[in-house]
Amino acid sequence: MYSLVQKILFKLDPEVAHELSLDGLGALSRMKALPMVAPAAVSNPVEIMGLTFPNPVGLAAGLDKNADYYNALGQLGFGFVEVGTVTPQPQPGNEQPRLFRLPEARAIINRMGFNNLGVKHLVEQVQQRQYTGVLGINIGKNKVTPEEQALDDYNKALEQVYAHADYVTVNISSPNTPGLRDLQFGEALTQLLAGIHQTRLRLAQEHDKQVPIVVKIAPDMTEPEIRQVAETIAEQKMDGIIATNTTLDKTQVEHFEHGDEAGGLSGAPVREKSTAVIRTVAQTLGPDFPIIGVGGIASGQDALDKIDAGAKLVQVYTGFIYRGPELIKEINQALLAWA
Repeated sequence: MYSLVQKILFKLDPEVAHELSLDGLGALSRMKALPMVAPAAVSNPVEIMGLTFPNPVGLAAGLDKNADYYNALGQLGFGFVEVGTVTPQPQPGNEQPRLFRLPEARAIINRMGFNNLGVKHLVEQVQQRQYTGVLGINIGKNKVTPEEQALDDYNKALEQVYAHADYVTVNISSPNTPGLRDLQFGEALTQLLAGIHQTRLRLAQEHDKQVPIVVKIAPDMTEPEIRQVAETIAEQKMDGIIATNTTLDKTQVEHFEHGDEAGGLSGAPVREKSTAVIRTVAQTLGPDFPIIGVGGIASGQDALDKIDAGAKLVQVYTGFIYRGPELIKEINQALLAWA
């Protein structure tokens, strides 16, 4: 059934198709019809970061930026759903067109630019939570905020979402906000994470709740850079790493239509690169450090490769766009068989 829906959606502008598909999913949820068309959720609990994930397959941030559809998305079999990226203030993102399909490569290029309705709207939405899986909230800085004031934005967002999140993701790796990736390195990263940790300690006391914080990193780093970033994240008492965000390396797709568009490339072309980052992080921080693997997962075997490299959980995005809910079931079955 999804293949037919996909054929129709792929005839539309990608951003229009994105909104229509989410609206349709929300409508099915309101009519209580989703269980009739979605695969049954697979039970395969994973305990990390003090949380119990119903199964290890999650939805990556970016699909539901404003937390408008997570209750419906959660009914598709995900063990966890991550919403956002959300910024303190609403912002429109970059000019359209800013989303491009590369079907020959099973890939997507986006330069969305953290378009979202702001943290106030997102919090109002998550207060309507019905989803019983794990809910992550991904936070970032506004485009107009200077790099040297980035900590202020992250803390503002963290203060708003802390009480409502099962875990929080600090996004410092999107390629579509100027200067954001500079926060991944050296003293900038140390100061940012140290400041976030201090805010987290205060919020934990205020809310009597320990919320894990993970950091999402980019795939476009050398091995020494990956090791240094991983060590800093652990030293600053962050609880985990999401590896990885999209890549700026277009060498695998430059011969396809839209292959030279600016923005981050996701899907099959980033699969090996993200897996290599996971492996380096796991070798650097040891097998027990929580890693969430994302990037190019379009089959059960792709997910197994991430787990074998050192990930504890996996997330899908582009593979989900191309394969639909059956991908969630396939991955969960593969991980159950592997265990």
